Amino acid sequence: MDVYGKIKEKGIQLPPPPPKGGIYTPVQEFGTKLLYCSGCGPDLGNGNTVIGKVGKDLTLEEGQKAAYNCMLNLIANLNNKLGDLNRIKRFVKVLAFVNSADTFDKQPQVVNGGSQLLLDLFGEEKGLPARTAIGTNALPGGIACEIEVLVEYE
Repeated sequence: MDVYGKIKEKGIQLPPPPPKGGIYTPVQEFGTKLLYCSGCGPDLGNGNTVIGKVGKDLTLEEGQKAAYNCMLNLIANLNNKLGDLNRIKRFVKVLAFVNSADTFDKQPQVVNGGSQLLLDLFGEEKGLPARTAIGTNALPGGIACEIEVLVEYE
């Protein structure tokens, strides 16, 4: 089944590509068929965002929802750039930042919210990249998570 079939099967609606939050390119092509996707936050453009520090203001599950939303936004940007998500050969790298309370140390579990979406839509071979999950003391606008990806396409 293609990616769009999986999206439909899971009842997922891709949001429109998020508006830029500064002066940058949302998806930059480099090398041979590689894409670097600028970091996306969890605002889906419909008021459905996640604000706060995980481990203080937010639960682990709320942090996972933020990571899921970030990944949806990244997929929307990729869809806009490529015109067809089935052109994605594999996700190469995920870099995630989690707005964390000082004592919170479960950033990898938070980011699993976004990684699970990639696995569900793209499968293990394409959707399980190398990954880094970092805790930080603040993110733009107080968002709970920001994620960027590197992608290889065909």
